[in-house]
Amino acid sequence: MQLNEKKIEYIIHKYKDMFEILKEYDKTREWPIGRARLDITLSRRTIQKLKKLKERTGKPISQIIEEALK
Repeated sequence: MQLNEKKIEYIIHKYKDMFEILKEYDKTREWPIGRARLDITLSRRTIQKLKKLKERTGKPISQIIEEALK
């Protein structure tokens, strides 16, 4: 099966995220997907706000932070 230029461009555009993941893996030899634990220091006020958001939304704090960064 032979791919023409249009089909190649379509595939690259459609799967751009996957190509970026593979590019990152080629550089670091680590998969940039999945989850990792991180220890950070936050003010007590920020922690209280995150806990209130957690109670109100029912979402884990990590998910609240991830959504805020997107």
